Amino acid sequence: MIRTRSLVSEGSRLRRLAPLALPAAWGAVAVGWKFGCPPARQPGLPMRVVTSVVFLTVGVGLVVGVRRGLMRELARVRAVAVATQQVLLRPPPARLDGLALAAGQLSASPGASVGGDLYEAVATPYGVRIVIGDVRGHGLAALGAVVAVLGSFREAAHDEPELGGVLRRLERALDRHLRERAREEHPARSATDPEHPVAEEFVTLLLLEVASDGRLAVFNCGHPGPYRLGPVVERLPLGEPLPPLGVLPLPGALAPYTAARLLPGETLVLHTDGAEEARDHRGRFFALDTALAGVPGEAPAALVRRVHTALLHHTGGRLADDVALLVVRNDRFRVPAQPAEPGLRRSRPAPSSHC
Repeated sequence: MIRTRSLVSEGSRLRRLAPLALPAAWGAVAVGWKFGCPPARQPGLPMRVVTSVVFLTVGVGLVVGVRRGLMRELARVRAVAVATQQVLLRPPPARLDGLALAAGQLSASPGASVGGDLYEAVATPYGVRIVIGDVRGHGLAALGAVVAVLGSFREAAHDEPELGGVLRRLERALDRHLRERAREEHPARSATDPEHPVAEEFVTLLLLEVASDGRLAVFNCGHPGPYRLGPVVERLPLGEPLPPLGVLPLPGALAPYTAARLLPGETLVLHTDGAEEARDHRGRFFALDTALAGVPGEAPAALVRRVHTALLHHTGGRLADDVALLVVRNDRFRVPAQPAEPGLRRSRPAPSSHC
């Protein structure tokens, strides 16, 4: 196994050096010609011009070879980044148990495909469960917490019959991640020491469950409330919020907010705070509610694209924070009760006779 890894590493090293082989060989010939060939050492302008052309060609060849190698390496890194994004922040299915979904994310870090925002939607025996969150900070430094929370949600959403149990699993996963990271950064600390350098990290979170009748169960851990698009655009009421995960322990009794519903034909837009806090060059905030008041019944994917385009136009392409959108439209249509045909009556059982 060790020998195989060594051979693979050696082959990868040779592939990286391959673009430099021809310029290096040409440079060796040029140096040999300069110092080993008597005519090349003769004084005079023609020989100086020839020598300069030879060495200029070698220099250009080396630069082109290095550039080609870097471009190939960059292409491989981008391919790995795209594959990582598809696994970590995978797009939700277009349809999920009668719901139409679409999601999209914009990273504030140049060249990054993922950042500190997270979202996921899964169909479970208890309903469609959805999570959207925002890790403190943005960019690549927040990926560890994103991995911990998303990995825990994808398991707990199927295992826990109560939505409160899912939330507690997310809290434990985040706490475990922060403690493991603290021990890696400061190995001399005690494993049971509650004080660690990443204690100020937290995750705002919105955890929802959509029942078959459209009734919503929601836990809001310091996250911006979603918008409901129906006859009007309105902020969905969520009751009293809980603190973000990682700031304070969750209370002993957890009861989700259940007074909201997503009726057939209505759309729910979940977002991170980067959408509403985006500013233009004059310091004006992006009017997300105005941007959402577009085409009634718009397809979720089209709505995500339209809002992203409006965001980039508003900010001039310079985002200060990551932005994530998750759009859910209830496509479950009710079948109205059919009236009885005229002249038809339900037959009643004949009364029994007693002797």
